[in-house]
Amino acid sequence: MSPRQRPEPVQVVKERRDAALQSLIGGVPFIRFLGIQYDRRGDELTAILPFGDRLIGNPLLPALHGGATAAFLEVTAIIGLSWALIWEDMEAGRLDPRALDATHLPRLPKTIDFTVDYLRTGLPRDAYARARVNRSGRRYGSVHVEAWQDNRERLFAQATGHFLMPDRKATRRDG
Repeated sequence: MSPRQRPEPVQVVKERRDAALQSLIGGVPFIRFLGIQYDRRGDELTAILPFGDRLIGNPLLPALHGGATAAFLEVTAIIGLSWALIWEDMEAGRLDPRALDATHLPRLPKTIDFTVDYLRTGLPRDAYARARVNRSGRRYGSVHVEAWQDNRERLFAQATGHFLMPDRKATRRDG
C-alpha cells in the first residue's frame, strides 16, 4: 500500500483557479474595453461593470446606455457558460488550469439568440451580474443572466441567451 499523497494547499489551488479565470477573460478584448471585472467565489462568478461616464446613454436622466447593458449581460453569459465548462474539466482532472494561457484558451460559445429585458433605468453607478447556466450540452447551451446595482433583489435588467457550444478540444488558436 502506498502512502496517501497530501493535497495541495488551498491557497495554491485558489491561485491556480484565479489564474485560469484571468486567462479566460484576458483573451476577450471587449471585456477590457468595457472594463468588466470578475469576483470569483468557488465556482460562482459575479461580473462587475464599474461605472464610467462613457457608459451613459441618456445624460438627462442620467441612465446607462441600453447597448452597454446588453453587452455587459451577454459577456456575463458567455464567460459564465465558459467558466462552467472549465470548472467541470478542472474538477474532473481533465484540465490543468496551468495549461490555460494566451495560446491555449478554449473557444467561446457563439450566440444564437439573446433577449434582454430592461426592467428599470440603469443608474450612474457600478452594476453587477450573475449568469445561471440552465443547460450546457455538447452542441447547445442556455443561460439566464440577472443584473442589479445597489440591491440584489431589485434587478435593472435580465437576459436569456442560447449559445452554440464550441468543440471542447479546440482552442482559440486552432482556427
